[in-house]
Amino acid sequence: MSAKLRILLTGFGPFPGAPFNPTMPLVKRLTALRRPAFDDVTLTSHIFDVTYAAVDRELPELIAKHRPQALLMFGLAGRSAHLRIESRARNAITTRFPDAGRQHARKGSIEDGGDAQLFGPHSEKLLRAALMTGIDARPSRDAGSYLCNYLSWRAIEAVNSDNGVHLAQFVHVPPLAHDGTAAAGRSSITLEALVDAGEAMLLELVKLTRQAARA
Repeated sequence: MSAKLRILLTGFGPFPGAPFNPTMPLVKRLTALRRPAFDDVTLTSHIFDVTYAAVDRELPELIAKHRPQALLMFGLAGRSAHLRIESRARNAITTRFPDAGRQHARKGSIEDGGDAQLFGPHSEKLLRAALMTGIDARPSRDAGSYLCNYLSWRAIEAVNSDNGVHLAQFVHVPPLAHDGTAAAGRSSITLEALVDAGEAMLLELVKLTRQAARA
C-alpha cells in the first residue's frame, strides 16, 4: 500500500462512579508513539463523552473525516483487575443506569432480534500480543451493557458497512490511580504497563489491517 495506513484510537471520558478514566491518558500516550513501525501509519484519537448520543453522532463523523481502516477502542472496567480483550458485542443495553448525559435507554436491546456480533479472529491475536508484554490480559465475551458494549456494537456495524473500516477491537482496562500507578487494592497494573500492552496490540493491528486491506 502506497498511502499511509489510518488507525483511529478511542477512549472515554469520566462518567458517574468513575471521575477519572484511565483510557484518556492511555489513548494520548499511544497516539503520540514514535516508532519506525508507525512511520507510514497515521494515528488519530478521540475521547467520547459517555453518552449514547455522542457515540451515535461522533463515530460516523470520525469515520467520514479520518477514513480509518481500523479502530482500536478502550474503555474502563471498574471492577476488573486485568486487561480484557473483548471478543464480541452483546445485543444488550442497560435500562437501569443513565449515561453521563442522564439519558436512559428505552429498551434492553440495541437491535430488535439481533444476536451478539463478533469482532473476529484478530481478537485472539491482539490478546497474544498483549500477553507478550507480561501484562495480565484475558479474553472476555461480555463487554457489559453500558457505553463500552454500545460502542463495540456500533463499531462492528461500521466494519460490516462499505466505508473502508476493515477491523475493530475493544479493550477494557482496569482502574488506575490519578498518577498512573496501580489502583490500591484493585489491580497491580500501571499506566506504563497499559501503554506497553497497547503498543503491542497496536503493532499487531497494523500488521493485520495491512493484510485485510490487501485481501
